[in-house]
Amino acid sequence: MPRPRVGRFVTPAAEAEYRRVYQAGLAALPPPAETRDVPTRFGRVRVYRFGDGDGPPLVLLHGRAATSVMWLPNLAALAERRRVYTLDLLGEGGLSEQTAPIGGPDDQVAWLTAVLDGLGVGTCHLVGVSMGGWLACAQAVRAPGHLVSLTLLDPACTLGRVPFEVVLRTIPAALPFTASWGIPSFARWVNGGEPVPDDDPVARVISANLRHYRIALPPPAYPADDDLRSITVPTLAVVAGRSVIHHPREAFERAQALIPRVQAELWPHATHSIAGQCAAEVNARVLAFTAGVDA
Repeated sequence: MPRPRVGRFVTPAAEAEYRRVYQAGLAALPPPAETRDVPTRFGRVRVYRFGDGDGPPLVLLHGRAATSVMWLPNLAALAERRRVYTLDLLGEGGLSEQTAPIGGPDDQVAWLTAVLDGLGVGTCHLVGVSMGGWLACAQAVRAPGHLVSLTLLDPACTLGRVPFEVVLRTIPAALPFTASWGIPSFARWVNGGEPVPDDDPVARVISANLRHYRIALPPPAYPADDDLRSITVPTLAVVAGRSVIHHPREAFERAQALIPRVQAELWPHATHSIAGQCAAEVNARVLAFTAGVDA
């Protein structure tokens, strides 16, 4: 009988190299006020806390392969005003460790709920970008008890379906013998044609993750219209006008039409790299939105 599949590093040497890159990226962040490993039935989840602001904290969910390091352009501004938690998503490279297979959205929401319970946050503002946005939306649909608001930053496979071109372009990035040029090429395409600097800590972590870690997660389930209609918390949905992971105008219109308490925005100048590319705008908008919800 085959062993249940969980995410893994391809070799011990690959894991050691990945951890070196990850630690360098982590060192570029503001020093965390707290580091915790929260147990769930699917594995333990690495969580960092930044800042000590009052009120419900921000809980940030990163994009695919990006880990907590991806919030480098955002953390200083957000933590100045808020208590902020970042998670290394379970089932991906990072310092979280998957120990049991993760199935569909119910399993994803189960481990995230266990983390929110374990942190004792009470209520929080959940913020997700790309695949983290998909998970944040699934949480709002299936287990919204901890949420006072939801922020979706160009979420993947959530407001619009992923075009087939994205699948084709990920193939060279995923294959070991083409990854050396496939990963930079894919990153440049997602970034609107602009190359990503070789010394960028976030890009280095993503590249190392894609090269050295093999995920074992099912494809994200596309939410039905009624799923989006069921979201009860105030929602900020920001769609990048130059995004390649969905058709931006259609994604914006779907959010506007279906999510009941939504502030839907289409940012024409933004690419899918919105959290870093438009960091100042994203930071200001998230802080203003969550402050308005709290008020």
